[in-house]
Amino acid sequence: MTDSHERNPACEMVKNIYSSCLLIFSIVIVMGLIFTEQTKLSNDVHPALAFFVLWGLVIWLGMVEGGQASLVGLAPINFDLYKDSHPITYISTKVCHVGDNLDRYLMGRQFMVIFIAFCINMAGAPLKDSELWGLPKWIIDIFLVTGFAMILLTAMIGQLATQVNASHCMLDYINSYFGVFTFYTAMAIEFSGLMHVSYFIQMVVGYAAGKPIESNEPPKTGLQLAFFWLRVVVSAASLCFCLAVTLEALFNGQTTMWEGVPNAVAVILFFLLMSVVGLLEGMQIAFFAVAKLKKSERGSAPFAMRTCELLFRGSGHNLPGFMIGRQLCVVSCFFIIARVTSLDVNVGVDKNVFGVSDAAQEFFNTGLLGAVITTILGSISWQLVASAFPLAFLSNPLVYVFLRICLFLEATGICSGAWVLAAIHKKIAGFQRDEVYIGTAEERAAKNMEDHDENQHVEHGLRKLPGFTDCPEALVKLMNQDPSVKSFVESISEGADKVEENV
Repeated sequence: MTDSHERNPACEMVKNIYSSCLLIFSIVIVMGLIFTEQTKLSNDVHPALAFFVLWGLVIWLGMVEGGQASLVGLAPINFDLYKDSHPITYISTKVCHVGDNLDRYLMGRQFMVIFIAFCINMAGAPLKDSELWGLPKWIIDIFLVTGFAMILLTAMIGQLATQVNASHCMLDYINSYFGVFTFYTAMAIEFSGLMHVSYFIQMVVGYAAGKPIESNEPPKTGLQLAFFWLRVVVSAASLCFCLAVTLEALFNGQTTMWEGVPNAVAVILFFLLMSVVGLLEGMQIAFFAVAKLKKSERGSAPFAMRTCELLFRGSGHNLPGFMIGRQLCVVSCFFIIARVTSLDVNVGVDKNVFGVSDAAQEFFNTGLLGAVITTILGSISWQLVASAFPLAFLSNPLVYVFLRICLFLEATGICSGAWVLAAIHKKIAGFQRDEVYIGTAEERAAKNMEDHDENQHVEHGLRKLPGFTDCPEALVKLMNQDPSVKSFVESISEGADKVEENV
């Protein structure tokens, strides 16, 4: 699959139908498990609570996922273009797109995804040896034992359908107080500092690449600086503890990894899959970051150009198509990572990891330690790097390879039901494409309403100067220190653009 104009309508109809049938069947059997008290929450408390928790969190997950697409994609857009037509969207963006708040939001949002997914799992995942309505064992194994039913329900309703709409209807999607609440919840989670070690990892990667991260805010000083590094230290200590426990269990063969797989191979597989997840997480951030840029601003590196050409070809179907294929890849990786990292220690019988108490071992067995590791090392850190250097990220040949893989997976149609759900949601909500309200990047430039360079996250946020391949580093620093210098340089750049237009 490469673009929507090449699609066969009859084939698409078949895929939409069979995928929607799979989704409906998955919903039915998950609800059956809940009302027969065969999930943790329905068994421990009450089926009604499990029902409302599951659907409430799936809906919230939809806003978390769609909100990310919207807030990242709208970062370069001039506020004046939409603050009157979408005043509630403006409530979120006027905070998110100031200073480093976009990175803060991304960090808090990622933890929300992990937390929501964990609670959805408690509400809807089957207990051990669950049976339902005398269904054949092979159906039980495929849909319940493997978690396939929960994956389809959560991915298609709570993630993919929302991402499809939000990728092109960013303004409409978060134009509600539900979106504002979700945004500020993510900001509050980031403020807690649980994932702050990701900032340190981002700094290290930037310096190693020869492009230190330049904040959009004044340098931290005094108590503000001390509070920041205190949270980094606490977060790093938590990450190290989680790694120590998980690796100890892996080398001792105390996880749910499939039998016959050597312990050393399990460790390698763990880090390899985290890298794949990280690459996919960074790809979506980089793709949304360049989605509203003019073609000439999307980089000159060969693989960056090939990636953008494929991604934005034709009517732009490949961007949401990538999101669907990406989700399948990520879910598959998470399933294997969970197998690799979930501790399998029989409390009271086996020796506890590091000799901890039985209560602590019970907590370790939940798999949350592996989730924390994956969130920081396999998700947030990659997202922050991709947000700071989207064009450099797109220049990686592996990005183009995985884009092709994701588009192929989407073409299989197993999650095509997401397109059906997205179309229904779009019709009911009355969403319209962003271009209806703000025009294309070229149209905005023609009206002297060009995008905010400082919010584009394109290398230094500065256009290339005449006679230079890139804006000199010393000049970048001087421009950040002296606004008059920045204005002068931008006037030179604008003059060069006009000359090129007249030639």
